[in-house]
Amino acid sequence: MLDRAGPLRGLRVVEMAGLGPAPFCAMMLADMGAEVVRITRPNQKPLFGLEQKNNLYDRSRRSLMLDLHDPKGLAQAEKLISNAEVLIEGFRPDVMERLGLGPNDVTPNNPKLVYGRMTGWGQDGPLRDRAGHDLNYMAISGALWSIGPAGSPPPPPQNIVADLAGGGMMLLAGVLAATMNARVTGKGQVVDACMSDGAALMMTLQYGLNAGGAWDDSKRGGNFLNGGAAYYRCYETADGGYVALGPIEPQFFAILLAQIGLSNDPRFAKQYDPSVQSEMQSALELLFASKDRASWEAILTQVDACFAPVLSMTEAPNHPHNIARGTFVETDGVVQPAPVPRFVGTPSDPPTHGDAGIVTFDEVMGRWG
Repeated sequence: MLDRAGPLRGLRVVEMAGLGPAPFCAMMLADMGAEVVRITRPNQKPLFGLEQKNNLYDRSRRSLMLDLHDPKGLAQAEKLISNAEVLIEGFRPDVMERLGLGPNDVTPNNPKLVYGRMTGWGQDGPLRDRAGHDLNYMAISGALWSIGPAGSPPPPPQNIVADLAGGGMMLLAGVLAATMNARVTGKGQVVDACMSDGAALMMTLQYGLNAGGAWDDSKRGGNFLNGGAAYYRCYETADGGYVALGPIEPQFFAILLAQIGLSNDPRFAKQYDPSVQSEMQSALELLFASKDRASWEAILTQVDACFAPVLSMTEAPNHPHNIARGTFVETDGVVQPAPVPRFVGTPSDPPTHGDAGIVTFDEVMGRWG
């Protein structure tokens, strides 16, 4: 077992190994010190054929291989779950029930168990049994519609919005809340986390703006947070790099204009006027294309212009701010984001890479039994 420091030290978690948001949730729990045991299937292969050490969602916990179709393996899984506070699973609805490990199967022996379930469409609803991925779950939430410029399809925003923010982080929040309740009341519960629900929740601000008339839902790429404002977007530099501008507030916009020599330009006199955004954007495109990215960094990073260079994953770990913060760490040659948030009183240990090793059933029960 991995004995890890952090505010969740001593929390016992069983994770049914899978893909995407459920492992991400388990990773966060392990980062914060929980003892997480991953139950893997025989011959389960790493994602995309990677070496296991590069599957970073699997970091900081060890794996136990069990054949859940074998009575012995199933009995061992039941024993582990009966000694855990939390179970994390990310299968389609009813898969755990068919294995004999659904909530009604395992909670009689462990009424305090928090049973965290992660699905794309939820445990009910007409889409519950359909396959999908982040892009699909975003699509029905309203989140995907307004991303990208008008006149072209919405671009896939990687797997961040529904998979991780709307999925893994929502499951994490629910599991921690239910665990607090279980420790007080002695009663566990099922936590139903659904990526399409979570993606909708990520749009709470925009739904409020739309209801209040401050957002035009008919405009793809036409609102101030999705590319419709000249002062909130990215611009290409002379060397083919990009910079990100975000001075939404007028005081920061004024600082930007002063720093780039446009304070007295009449085209920039009405920051929020929709009719001048295109003209301002064209002017800024020409201006930022006149210097390379490093030159703009030197000009704008020392003032409150709401500016940042757009870095690649290769560049980001070497940025001075990220180095000072320890935002990235290297484990056996694998560079990865460090655990967050930071805890002053109970700091977390550095993460392992994606292969923390194998644990046996007897080793686990030696600590948990």
